[in-house]
Amino acid sequence: MSLMPLTPHSVAAVLFKAACPDCRARFELSAGALRLAIGASRRTTFYSFTCPECGNAVRKPAGERIVELLTGGGVRTLRLHSTV
Repeated sequence: MSLMPLTPHSVAAVLFKAACPDCRARFELSAGALRLAIGASRRTTFYSFTCPECGNAVRKPAGERIVELLTGGGVRTLRLHSTV
């Protein structure tokens, strides 16, 4: 699955191309349909969404570039903090 902003200069109109690993559908999602969680490691940094075709919850790892694209596109972000 890949995310590509279709309109990088307008936060209100940004759409991201995505695909479901379960049903293999391809679609576009608005920033409001995605969630980004940023943790202390690569394993705890991910984005998630619900597939509009099959309804399954999808969770994918988010590297630095994906984090940059999603935050720049207005995706709601949750910062995860360690309790240690």
